[in-house]
Amino acid sequence: MIVPKFEGSSGRQDAQPWPESPQVLLQRLIHRVDNVLLGKRETVTQLLTAMLAGGHVLLEDVPGVGKTMLAGAFARVLGGEFKRIQFTSDMLPADVIGGAVWDTRIGELVYRPGPIMANIVLADEINRTSPRTQSALLEAMEERRISIEGETRKLPEPFVLIATQNPLSYEGTNTLPEAQMDRFMMRLSIGYPSMENEARMLEQYASDSRPEPQQLRPVLMLEEWLRMQREVRQAHVHPGLLEYMAKVTDATRRAPELELGLSPRAGRDWLRASQARAYVEGRRYVLPDDLFATGEVVLAHRLNGISAGGRQAAEALTRILRSTPLPASIAPGQATGRQK
Repeated sequence: MIVPKFEGSSGRQDAQPWPESPQVLLQRLIHRVDNVLLGKRETVTQLLTAMLAGGHVLLEDVPGVGKTMLAGAFARVLGGEFKRIQFTSDMLPADVIGGAVWDTRIGELVYRPGPIMANIVLADEINRTSPRTQSALLEAMEERRISIEGETRKLPEPFVLIATQNPLSYEGTNTLPEAQMDRFMMRLSIGYPSMENEARMLEQYASDSRPEPQQLRPVLMLEEWLRMQREVRQAHVHPGLLEYMAKVTDATRRAPELELGLSPRAGRDWLRASQARAYVEGRRYVLPDDLFATGEVVLAHRLNGISAGGRQAAEALTRILRSTPLPASIAPGQATGRQK
């Protein structure tokens, strides 16, 4: 279990004990979202992990499997302000970040906030808009701020972008640039439900008892969410695990089948995601299991193969993760989750 009071916490607020264990709150959150998106508990856990780590998430899958529903459910259980942007081919950057408009009452230009000014922003079908509009999100995703008319404005805290996109083979889609893909901490896929869960879902529709995201009640307040994000970064990471991560990222830069290796940002995101995974599991220290659980979803979408595109990149990453040895300083019993 997570110890409510973390050693070395900064600020009096973090020194106060939790009225209820953070792990209990997080498991309650996962359970409520899982009741809406049946049978996808691991996907829900991964999305929660990324959000605790302060990262953004790209949900890539075929239409109709619940990408928008998942994002909406998280927005409800986390509280805060939620905005949805339905991307289309004719959208402009000002439709996302806002812009200056003339106020006749005071006779000057004033800033009109765009939908990006929210705690949780759903960028629906992000790859249907133009590259120009897509690029309007770059500063917001990395710097947590936007620049308009020479003035910089901070985004609300916390801020997370959940983007959805259909596969690139679908008509009317535009490839996201590498710089933007690298700003997504995770790329997740929901997939089709199992036959049992689909039958259960149809039963709920037939009896008009299907739970909808808008019916969910918040589990956390924004202040609790921010405190959890601070505590995530206090999770201890053994120097041997940091060495392993550095070896993996370096190996991707030298792999002959890859055009471009992992960036330092990718290593940072992998570290934060593994810390958040440990936190969700109720630990204040990272295990190799946490690295293996988050490695593929954090790293794979940042790589491009010389041929066969994403499939070759994913195969190369799997090979590197499996073949890179853990340092001798890591106890053998700690590597129980290593892929075989």
